[in-house]
Amino acid sequence: MKTRVISATVLIILVVTCFALGPITRALLLLAVAVMSIWETCRAIGCKDIKCTPWILYLYAVASAVAIWLKADAVICETLFFVAVFAVMTAGVVSKSVRAPGALASLGVLAYPLVPIMIIYKLALMENSIWIPVFAIACISTWVCDSFALFGGKRFGKHKLAPEVSPHKTVEGTVCGAISSLVAGAIMFFVLKSFYDIPLFICMLTALICSSFGQVGDLAASLIKRMAGMKDYSNLIPGHGGVMDRVDSLLFSIPSAYFCLMIAGIF
Repeated sequence: MKTRVISATVLIILVVTCFALGPITRALLLLAVAVMSIWETCRAIGCKDIKCTPWILYLYAVASAVAIWLKADAVICETLFFVAVFAVMTAGVVSKSVRAPGALASLGVLAYPLVPIMIIYKLALMENSIWIPVFAIACISTWVCDSFALFGGKRFGKHKLAPEVSPHKTVEGTVCGAISSLVAGAIMFFVLKSFYDIPLFICMLTALICSSFGQVGDLAASLIKRMAGMKDYSNLIPGHGGVMDRVDSLLFSIPSAYFCLMIAGIF
């Protein structure tokens, strides 16, 4: 427990510092997250003797990060994605060690976790600090939801949510988490109202939706780990596992928070 607390404290300080210092440190941090997530996911898939093409994915992540940083046209980003798909499938054709399973697995890694991470990367570099309410609502509601889902599941849990994917998650815990996210959304309204004109209802609804997406993100990451027979993606963060073990929920909750606020006309 001591190791877990120390690691969490160091991690929080690192992330907050990188985001506070400016766009360069935010970009570098999220690019590092992208690279580590690719490595961990390909490593998990490799446990089933499926050989991915991580270097193609690394190159795509770096090229996309540079394109977003330079505010390149959407067609450039779309072209990079097409080239990455083409390169992955070509590797499957020409490499005996990759073939169809490796190529399809690499396309899977390209779609998840890489695409959500690049969306988050782009959001973190948006002008006028739009990213602040998006990240604040998504992160706080997701973390509150996760905590109350855990406690609610232990106290009231009777019905398994997805036993083959995550044996400890329960329907009752999920409901407790969803209710707590509404409270978190209300709290974020009062925290943000002096700086951003986001109605209370929109804050609460966004918190509910993005935290629900976050729970699906947690299960999605667990799905890959169960397939690989792994407890954690890696041991990079002492007491917490790997990068993917820490960001799995946020990969879905942060983009969904942005889409909710955008559809509501906040941005």
